[in-house]
Amino acid sequence: MIALSLAEIAAVVGGQTYDIPDPELQVTGPVVRDSREVESGSLFVAFVGERVDGHDYAEAVIEAGAAAVLASRPVGVPAVVVDDVQTALGALARHVVERLGATLVALTGSAGKTSTKDLIAQVLGSKAPTVFTPGSLNNEIGLPLTALSATDETKFLVLEMGARGIGHIRYLTELTPPRIGLVLNVGTAHIGEFGGREQIAQAKGELVESLPEDGAAILNADDPLVRAMASRTKARVILFGESGEADVRAENVRLTESGQPSFSLRTPSGCSDVTMRLYGEHHVSNALAAAAVAHELGMSADEIARALSEAGSLSRWRMEVTERPDGVTVVNDAYNANPESMRAALRALAAMGKGRRTWAVLGQMAELGDEALAEHDAVGRLAVRLNVGKLVAVGGREASWLQLGAYNEGSWGEESVHVSDAQAAVDLLRSELRPGDVVLVKASRSVGLERVALALLADGTEGEVSAR
Repeated sequence: MIALSLAEIAAVVGGQTYDIPDPELQVTGPVVRDSREVESGSLFVAFVGERVDGHDYAEAVIEAGAAAVLASRPVGVPAVVVDDVQTALGALARHVVERLGATLVALTGSAGKTSTKDLIAQVLGSKAPTVFTPGSLNNEIGLPLTALSATDETKFLVLEMGARGIGHIRYLTELTPPRIGLVLNVGTAHIGEFGGREQIAQAKGELVESLPEDGAAILNADDPLVRAMASRTKARVILFGESGEADVRAENVRLTESGQPSFSLRTPSGCSDVTMRLYGEHHVSNALAAAAVAHELGMSADEIARALSEAGSLSRWRMEVTERPDGVTVVNDAYNANPESMRAALRALAAMGKGRRTWAVLGQMAELGDEALAEHDAVGRLAVRLNVGKLVAVGGREASWLQLGAYNEGSWGEESVHVSDAQAAVDLLRSELRPGDVVLVKASRSVGLERVALALLADGTEGEVSAR
């Protein structure tokens, strides 16, 4: 964080100082909510959770070098005490962002947010110091913590914004007002909470509504609900996609033999070829979104193409491809799942597995509401149409719908199997995998299917799958 004294922080958040010998003492380390992340000069934010009260760690974090605690009650050590810790954290983030000279880029969408954010960070990072959201910490706590990690040297601040209802993104943009806003797509993720795609579009569009007149709204030309958001912003609109009307678009899209996308990137400033290290054709759209941001910030087509071709995956369990010594390839995409990302992963598996036996180990896609049965059935059917060698549906009711969809699609569906849990899936795979097979593992985060991938990558270890 940029250096601020405890007195300044108290003034910004409307708090009172307690047990602070020197109010001019500066916070020079990171702002953290996890006591294990404390460094010399940190500000520790004491949240009260269902199981853990951060205030209980106040003495320990000061001993570890923290300058003070941001707390909701006096804790007997140096502290800035406020009525609401989350509100105070947001106010501090807003203050720091306003003092920074960095360009703030925010993005949202139903699918691909984290992968696209990682691409943007790597492309912009090739040009100047860039701070970006780690993993998927895209909510009212993770976003301000990311913003507070920026320093005076930061040129670009890239923030992923998530939403579970109307007004969520509007709130996040008030904490960290962006100059560039990117909307990737409107899908069915969390549709059970929103009630429909139109409501999802309403929520995602709050990002472009927040942009200033001299800002830029970067919209997916291939998604009608996103493209329609052009009418909701005062900012200049830049379109990306494979549509001929897109300002930044891909031409001659193809996949390498290993399933990595290759295409010609065309921007208003020129054209250059890209071959990505990531897997799956769905990354073309993510790459175009990143390219549109980079073009807006002055990078040439050649610079963007070079950075996209060098970019890798920065976040865990998102199309992580690992080959075991025996030639089995494990694709760990188990961080999360929705219908759009599930279809993209299956298509990537089909491309990667040409001439090889493929396995799709799939589990529940959560928060689909009344659409759950139809969407799980459709994914099972798609696996059949893509000629995936075997579907292993893991879990309860939703997994049975996956398996039933595959079975009802045709005779191939007899190659599908429903197992009760991750350990049962591991046992099945250990008994039937053979060298050269490709295994995709994917489900919503709550299912914990990464345990299957990690067990397979343990290379012959025996026993139970370890708990998360």
